[in-house]
Amino acid sequence: MARFYCRWRTVLVCVCTPCISLVLLFAYVAVMLCLHDCTTAPRPIHFVAPGTFSNQSFGPLPKTFWELRQHGDTIWNRLQLTIDRQFNVILRPNNIERGSDNDTSYESLRMQGFSEATNLDNMRKNFDQLPQQLQEFVSHMHRRDYPTLIQPDGVCGAGARDEREAPLLLLAIKSTKRNFTNRQAIRQTWGQAGWRKGKGGEGGGYVRRVFLLGKGREKNVGVRSSKLLQMESERYGDILQWDFRDTFFNLTLKDVLFWSWFSHSCNRTLFVFKGDNDVFVNTPRMMTYLQDQLKKPQAHKTIEDFMIGDVIVAALPNRANQSKYFIPDSFYKGRYPPYAGGGGVVYSGLLTKRLHHMSKRVHLFPIDDVYVGMCMVRLNARVVHHPAFLTFDFPNREEEEELCSYHTILLVHKRSPTQVVKLWADMKVTQALCWDAPLREANLKDNTTTV
Repeated sequence: MARFYCRWRTVLVCVCTPCISLVLLFAYVAVMLCLHDCTTAPRPIHFVAPGTFSNQSFGPLPKTFWELRQHGDTIWNRLQLTIDRQFNVILRPNNIERGSDNDTSYESLRMQGFSEATNLDNMRKNFDQLPQQLQEFVSHMHRRDYPTLIQPDGVCGAGARDEREAPLLLLAIKSTKRNFTNRQAIRQTWGQAGWRKGKGGEGGGYVRRVFLLGKGREKNVGVRSSKLLQMESERYGDILQWDFRDTFFNLTLKDVLFWSWFSHSCNRTLFVFKGDNDVFVNTPRMMTYLQDQLKKPQAHKTIEDFMIGDVIVAALPNRANQSKYFIPDSFYKGRYPPYAGGGGVVYSGLLTKRLHHMSKRVHLFPIDDVYVGMCMVRLNARVVHHPAFLTFDFPNREEEEELCSYHTILLVHKRSPTQVVKLWADMKVTQALCWDAPLREANLKDNTTTV
């Protein structure tokens, strides 16, 4: 009897074991197929940005960013889709590794995408219908290799002598050849380099300064103006000029090339102010504000993504062809990301280097502050709104005419060179009276706009 049971047990083991193995094999295959379907499901036609912060000091992010329709013929969207595919780790796992800083490889990928897109009939038709200025921009929007014509004397801008600690702030100011009077007013007032005191003469830090320029468009006086600019550089040591045409649409190139220069020349600088040469900056309050940021808990983590300014959200491209901000729908479709008004913005040195790397994967866009917002979204970073950045001036004359109004702001736009000099003198006179004036606060306005 025992032998009979032993024989049947052997038969059951021999028969059931393969069956059980097959069942487990089928289950494994089913699970793997399910996972494959989930990971290779079609991507949404929009780049979906993260949700919004409940904290109102952050600019809320719109639900969608640029449209990424695979079969669309919009020029910028198509070009960006092509380069995004190059960095898709599923489609191309052996492509450029994360963290690579090979400029030649990035340039090659941008050029490859540019060639593929412009060979399409619909794309060529759209290109021919663009305004002349935008056609010129598109024809070289893949380029980043413009040589430097003039560089500052200092390692990271003027004012680098006898520093006993890391520079707190680099003032990077966009200018043009013909704006000499603007630069002089800035040098004499809020843009003074070296050791600068904070609010009320307390604290302080080292400040450096650099003006960002392209190549002038003058034909008759080009040689003369170039010599004058060279003399200005020898006198002040704060000119950084590249060999590209200094046009409105090429302001984005100043950002990208500045980020590259900063990443190689400014290892120690903690913060960057990037702005126009027709703004007024309350530098002492700015320095005190930045020192306060460094004292906050976990500052070493938050500073990595730190950017502050006048945030504009849910903006739409300007479709009015009379505007200098005109962007036709044949060039770009979608909303703009949240971005800081280009009159002036402050971000950390660490973020500057991250923007430099990310910009290699984002095609240039003709509006510079929108482009910075595009790179910020791709970094999953958020610009902080502060009501003391008045890139659209004071909301009313009554507030501006208050005694301490300019002591409560960090920046105001626009101001002429004469106004800048006068405001700086007035602030020195009223400094004692307005010592305890708090930074401007206001309910966040509706920043929805068309640019």
